[in-house]
Amino acid sequence: MAEYRLGILLGDDIGLEIVPVAVDVLKAAVAKYPEINIDWVPLPIGYKSFLENGHSLPESTYNTLFDLDGWILGPIGHMAYPKDPNCINPHPILRRDFDLVSNIRPAKAYPGIKCINDKTDLIIVRENNEGFQPDRNMFKGTSDCMPTPDMALSLRVITRRNSQMAARTSFELARQRNGLKKVTAIHKNTVFKLGCTLFLDACREVAADYPDIEFETCVVDTFAMKMLMDPTRYDVVVATNMFGDILSDEAAGLIGGLGLAPGLSVGPKYVMAQATHGSAPDIAGKNIANPYAMIMSAQMMLSWLGNQKHDAAAIQAAKDIEDVMYRVITEGKVLTPDLGGTAGTKEMGAYICSQF
Repeated sequence: MAEYRLGILLGDDIGLEIVPVAVDVLKAAVAKYPEINIDWVPLPIGYKSFLENGHSLPESTYNTLFDLDGWILGPIGHMAYPKDPNCINPHPILRRDFDLVSNIRPAKAYPGIKCINDKTDLIIVRENNEGFQPDRNMFKGTSDCMPTPDMALSLRVITRRNSQMAARTSFELARQRNGLKKVTAIHKNTVFKLGCTLFLDACREVAADYPDIEFETCVVDTFAMKMLMDPTRYDVVVATNMFGDILSDEAAGLIGGLGLAPGLSVGPKYVMAQATHGSAPDIAGKNIANPYAMIMSAQMMLSWLGNQKHDAAAIQAAKDIEDVMYRVITEGKVLTPDLGGTAGTKEMGAYICSQF
């Protein structure tokens, strides 16, 4: 019997609505596989936790995560947090302290959903803990500083270790997918001659271990254009942090927006399911939030853990979720308003669960 301990962290605003739906869908999917045993562990986080426990990332939550295989994290609305040292954005802490180096962001179009290119089906793997992001690329202090009132400096960090890990994640995904069996590494080594060259060298070193997967490189601005013109030429794309962040939002635009953009952060030991979109406080509590991205983030977590543990039942249960979601989206009967339907969040979730 496969054993999993998974955390439930609701997050903020619509997270309180869509995370329970994602958990219900996972429970429905694994119900017919008695060999899968999941111990669900609810944990406080975010602004609600700050109000109830005095901290947005309580020490008890932080410490418990080390005993889990992974967790579902709802969107965090940290931009609206008060300026209080105990009300902090948990994102960079979780990504850094749990070594969640690779951020996996699929972009898949669905028939019947209005989008720019209905043939889009690719994955962007973004290195998660380095690059220009100053909240996580230093052990102490910040790389974003102002030596004078009229000068701002930002330092980009690239290491062979993290670049290789993101690349290996990409090649493993390319092997698992029914796609082109190709990995494209994004760079700008015409300008960042040392940083981007190191990143590409690391990707090429990993590519040597995957002779069955095609490997290519592409300059970031050229790729941004080519992906818009013909996304079908790409399968799995690997990029440094900021390039990956920007390009994955562009890819989401191709398929209809961030409501269809799940995400997964993975490392050597832990995995965190977190949709790409924000906490949408303007629609929170209205039962109209689209749960798709959160559900598919959780689906990706189950698939990732199943592959890590060679658990055929978990892999199949994850595939079942993918198949059900495709059927529900394409038939268009019970969808939230942003997907062209009239159903509420709970109604869409209940309908999805009934399809297993």
